[in-house]
Amino acid sequence: MREIILDTETTGLSAADHRVIEIGAIELVSRLPTGRTFHVYINPQQEIDAGATRIHGITNDQLADKPLFADIAQDFLDFMAEDPLVAHNASFDVGFLNMEMQRLDRPSLANEIIDTLAMARKQLPGARHSLDALCRRYNVDLSARTYHGALLDAQLLADVYVELTGGLQGNLILDSLAKTTKEAAAASANKPSHPVKVLPATEDELAIHQAFIDKIRGNIWD
Repeated sequence: MREIILDTETTGLSAADHRVIEIGAIELVSRLPTGRTFHVYINPQQEIDAGATRIHGITNDQLADKPLFADIAQDFLDFMAEDPLVAHNASFDVGFLNMEMQRLDRPSLANEIIDTLAMARKQLPGARHSLDALCRRYNVDLSARTYHGALLDAQLLADVYVELTGGLQGNLILDSLAKTTKEAAAASANKPSHPVKVLPATEDELAIHQAFIDKIRGNIWD
């Protein structure tokens, strides 16, 4: 199954009054990163709040030569396709993106939305649920994070999402079992049939076995 891990950075906190300035997205297939990403900075044509810059470190000067949202909208939609979108506090990111779509007279996003904040609150009641806190909980490396950044945060969220959905180990075990079962079935289908030879235990072997069982306190076989 293909899923898109998504994060945005904005000029402020209100989707009605502010704009998207960065989008980062990562493609997962069967909860594994494929290496395909979508990353773009956007000229918002308005001032970035000082409080927002303190969070993501992006200034208007850095965005002066960047494309407008209208210029990248179709590429972004093509990358997402119709697959589920995974975001932390998804209502924030999706709300901003839908407002950008509305400004272009485009329909809102129709993708299934998976909110890792809601998942974390359900699975970890009483714990802290920020992305930083979840990274620390699941030993996801935060050393590269000086500021919030859409692509970096999407990469961190991808690791957290995998942990929230059971971890990669479960996936690898299931994939391995499926492969082994498939190979065994194929080998069995090609293997010539031979009569099964049964060798029953002798009386001496049975006696030795019973003597061993009798030494085990509370055994369940008697």
